[in-house]
Amino acid sequence: MKELIRNRWTKFTFWALLYLLWVIWLGNYWWLLGLIIIFDFHITKKVKWEFWKKEYKEGEKRNALLDWLDAIIFAVVVVTFINIFFFQAFKIPSSSMESTLYTGDHLFVSKLTYGPKMPQTPLTIPFTHNVFMGRESYSTLIQSDFKRLKGFRNVEAGDKVVFCFPNGDTVLSKRPADDYYAYVRWYGRENTIKHFGPVIVRPSDKKDHYVKRCVAIAGDTLEVRDGLVYVNSEQQTVYPGVQFTYRVITNGQRINSKTLEKLGLNIAETYYDPNLPGYPAVALTASMLEEMKKIQGVEKIEDNLIRDTSYDDYGIFPFSDNYNWTRDFYGPVWIPEKGASVELNLENLPLYERIIRDYEHNELIVKQSGEILINGEIADSYTFKQNYYFMMGDNRHNSLDSRYWGFVPEDHIVGTPTLVWLSTNRNAKFPNNIRWNRFFKFV
Repeated sequence: MKELIRNRWTKFTFWALLYLLWVIWLGNYWWLLGLIIIFDFHITKKVKWEFWKKEYKEGEKRNALLDWLDAIIFAVVVVTFINIFFFQAFKIPSSSMESTLYTGDHLFVSKLTYGPKMPQTPLTIPFTHNVFMGRESYSTLIQSDFKRLKGFRNVEAGDKVVFCFPNGDTVLSKRPADDYYAYVRWYGRENTIKHFGPVIVRPSDKKDHYVKRCVAIAGDTLEVRDGLVYVNSEQQTVYPGVQFTYRVITNGQRINSKTLEKLGLNIAETYYDPNLPGYPAVALTASMLEEMKKIQGVEKIEDNLIRDTSYDDYGIFPFSDNYNWTRDFYGPVWIPEKGASVELNLENLPLYERIIRDYEHNELIVKQSGEILINGEIADSYTFKQNYYFMMGDNRHNSLDSRYWGFVPEDHIVGTPTLVWLSTNRNAKFPNNIRWNRFFKFV
C-alpha cells in the first residue's frame, strides 16, 4: 500500500482528478492545459517547477533561508486558493449585529454556500483585501466581469450574509470607514471632498465587507411596522439576537455595571444620563428586556421607536420627500428581481436610480421636462439585470443598513459566516478581554 501511495502514477492520477473537478466547477476549459503541468511535475519532470527549491546532496547542510522561502510560497499559494474558493477570515468591526455577532468576533466566512465569486481585481497583495500599510493594496490594471461559481444554494431570508458595502465604491481618505454619500447629502460634494478628501474609487470586489441579516430577497415586498419586519404582509421571525434600544428610567441610581455585564449589555455603548435619570438608549433583546424589568431601581422602560420622520435625520433611503419613512416605520418597498420590469416615473426613480446607473452601468439622465433617459433613449420602464437583497442588522437601532443606503446587488454577496474562531472584547484587558465561550462557536 505504501508503494502504491508513493507511486508517481498514483500521485498524478489523484491530483489530475482533483484538478479536473476544479476545472469543471470553474467552467473554463482552457484551464485543462494545466494537466500538462501536473503530468510533467509528477511523471516527465522536464521542468523544475519549484525553481526556488535547492536539491541537497547527502550530508549537505540545509539552507534555512531557502526552506523559509519554500514555506512562504506554499502558504501564499494555498491560503490564496482557499480564500478565493472556500473560506475567508473576517472580523466583526461594529456592534450592528449584536447580540448575534459581537464586535471583536473573528470568524470564517463560507464562500461555498452561495458560490465563490471569481476575482474581478486579481492583482492584489496576498492576504489583504483593499488596504496595506495605509494604501490601496491592489491594482485595477486587470479587471474582469462578475462571475459566480455554483454554490449549495441561493441567499434566503433570515441568512446572515457578508457582502461588499454598496456605498463603498467611493471612499473619503480622511474618513475611510464613513459613508461618502451621507457626507455629500449633509455637507455637499465640494465641502465633503475639501475637508475629508481626496476620494478613493474602488471596484465592486474591493469595497469594505459588511455583515447583516438578509430580511427580504428579490421579488419580496418589505415593510417595517413598529420596528418589526413584515415580508409579503407576513411578520418575519424575530430572531433571538434581534434587539432594540429602550429608555430605562431609574430611581436616580445607576445600575451596577456587573449587573449590566451579566445581562449581556455592551458597556461601552450603555451610558447613564443623570438628567433622565437613567439610560437613554439600552440595547435589549426580548429576553433581556424581561430581565431588565426585574432589576431593582428600574422604574420605567420606554421604547425608542422613531415615529416622527423629521427626527430620523441621518437620512432614510431613498432620500426623497415622496417617502416619509423612518427606521422603525419603513416601506412598503419592492425588492428588485432579475428579469422583472418596473414602471419608471419621477416619484419612484429615487428607489432605482443607483441600481440603473451604478450597479447595472447605464447612463441615466433626467431632463428638466421630467423625461427619463437611459442610454440616450426615453424610458418609462426598466428591466433589472440581477437580483437584489434588503439587509438589516440584528441590533436594529444601531445599524446602518439597507434602510440607510438601499439594496444590496447579488454581485456584492461574498458568503455567510460559519465559525467564530476567536472573540475579543476591546473594552477589557487581557486575559479578561477573551470571550472563551465563543471559541470555535458555529454561527
